[in-house]
Amino acid sequence: MKWSFRIGSPFGIPVRVHLTFLLLPAWYGAVVWKQSGSMEAVLEGLAFVLVLFACVVLHELGHALVARRYGIPTRDITLLPIGGVARLEKMPDDPRQELWVALAGPAVNVAIAGTIFLLVQIGASITRLDAVSLTGGSFVARVMWVNILLVLFNLLPAFPMDGGRILRALLAMRLDYSRATQIAAVIGQSMAFLFGFIGLFSNPMLILIGLFVWIGAAQEANMVQMRHSLSGIPVSRAMITDFRTLAPSDTLAGAIELTLAGTQRDFPVVENDGVVGMLMQKDMLAALARGGPDVAVETVMQREFEVLQASEMVETAFQRLGVRRASSAPVSSQGQLVGMITLDNIGELLAIRGALDRTHRSG
Repeated sequence: MKWSFRIGSPFGIPVRVHLTFLLLPAWYGAVVWKQSGSMEAVLEGLAFVLVLFACVVLHELGHALVARRYGIPTRDITLLPIGGVARLEKMPDDPRQELWVALAGPAVNVAIAGTIFLLVQIGASITRLDAVSLTGGSFVARVMWVNILLVLFNLLPAFPMDGGRILRALLAMRLDYSRATQIAAVIGQSMAFLFGFIGLFSNPMLILIGLFVWIGAAQEANMVQMRHSLSGIPVSRAMITDFRTLAPSDTLAGAIELTLAGTQRDFPVVENDGVVGMLMQKDMLAALARGGPDVAVETVMQREFEVLQASEMVETAFQRLGVRRASSAPVSSQGQLVGMITLDNIGELLAIRGALDRTHRSG
């Protein structure tokens, strides 16, 4: 994710902090300063924010580790002002597995809150739980209540919160996955509208949350609809067969000529009948700005890239491109380069199938 920096890799999973996250400790510190006027209280408040987001990281790690159990890696975890996001490479196809992955995050917060509750019961010196507020009361008790609120908030049946995925998983046990997603998305967007409406008359933060939920529900519904549209289509039916290649010794001047002569943006780099790299347009433009058109392709090409098989499904190809964050990939059949597939022609395929579906429904 842009505008984020890495702070660690617990269990081999990169954890990043988005720059906008810094707005939260700044806002919370200002609130505490306004209420207390004490620098000691501000420092305690900032420590509280850090502990809170440590709990959020643990929540997201819960999702990631259960997903790993089902063979699904996590690209990274990013901390935002409104919470954390664990980017799984995909959600499990089995609704029961998705249910367990979705429940794992809130379960971590329940465990944290339960542990603190026991400590509160044991420690007589800790502030009474009913005397706790966002900026006052026992530090430990506040952490407990925040974890309880995280559980309640995340269990709301709205994408992209865990409750939306739990609802979708339960519906998918009885309905088609696409239909289950549509129902869960509609419920989520209804809740988003309610958040926004209430926020107009009370807390503006609810408007932001409502917008976040609305966009998340729409994106989830669109993604599942796209996967449904692509299912069952082999790459061989979607790939580009009219394409150009480059050799490692070619210069960027040759790549420029091919780019201007057609619509191709990325080029497979071939040597001895094998694909040894991919020259991506963004890398070519950056290299042109640095060294000009005489730079050799082999110094710019990507040496780590996806090679898709003509027999695999477009849905899988789309997921693999997403993991690599690539816009295109060469397609091989029996060890021979037979085509290319790009995000653009996958989009064109979706548009064509959508038009055909509308024609069939109207007919």
